[in-house]
Amino acid sequence: MKRQLRHLINRQPWLKKLLKRGLQLILPGRGVSTHYVEMAGNEADSESARLRAAWKDHDLPVRQRELVDKQLTAYRHGEAIDVFDVMVQSLRALPHGAGRMRVLEIGCSSGYYSEVFRIAGLDVDYTGCDYSDAFIDMARQRYPGLPFDVQDATMLRYDDSAYDVVISGCCLLHIPEYQAAVAETARVARRYAIFHRTPVVLGQPNKYYRKQAYGVEAVEIHFNEPQFLALLSDNGLEVLATHTLDETVSHGVGSATRTYVCCRKAA
Repeated sequence: MKRQLRHLINRQPWLKKLLKRGLQLILPGRGVSTHYVEMAGNEADSESARLRAAWKDHDLPVRQRELVDKQLTAYRHGEAIDVFDVMVQSLRALPHGAGRMRVLEIGCSSGYYSEVFRIAGLDVDYTGCDYSDAFIDMARQRYPGLPFDVQDATMLRYDDSAYDVVISGCCLLHIPEYQAAVAETARVARRYAIFHRTPVVLGQPNKYYRKQAYGVEAVEIHFNEPQFLALLSDNGLEVLATHTLDETVSHGVGSATRTYVCCRKAA
């Protein structure tokens, strides 16, 4: 019954969003992201500068990992976790040919997607990087056999075309200089780039929010989708597939969370 209910919710994005919003109202101090306050563009600039180091908070890894470990346990037992399923599906569908894929995840947190890939049986050579020393310390403790680096997504220290697949792991929304982060993702990717769990808005300009993330104050950006797609194209990326995790649209105006699977354009 529990699995059937989860499956029903995952197939109905509007229901999932409604339930999530309801939980935020009931438990305003709990959850991943809560207490959203929309900001004007000029306020967003100053708040982004003020909260630039929010992701480096040393309490964040432990708080996030409490949720992640529960999700990983469920995933090992065959339960559907939509964000994991979409990422695994995205990699499996790539026409990469024979051989093991070299995968870099930017914004890897504690490196838990390496475990997702292992559970799913994906043959990848995984590297993770994150802006936060605390997250990378935890990643190295949890997965001592894998390489992890402290890196700034807007100034990566990797060579051009260093990885077959580069995953931007739900970090762009916290990066004020997201254009530079997209450019760096494209530069380091040899064949494919995946922008996972990207919040977009339809029929509206970029939206900026101040929020609580695992109890830490942070800024979140929701990207105008046509402009975001143009940014990908301008950096030599062509969208192969789009996976929608949730979407609410009325009369052409709305919002969505999507994963964009891209390939490098032919020279």
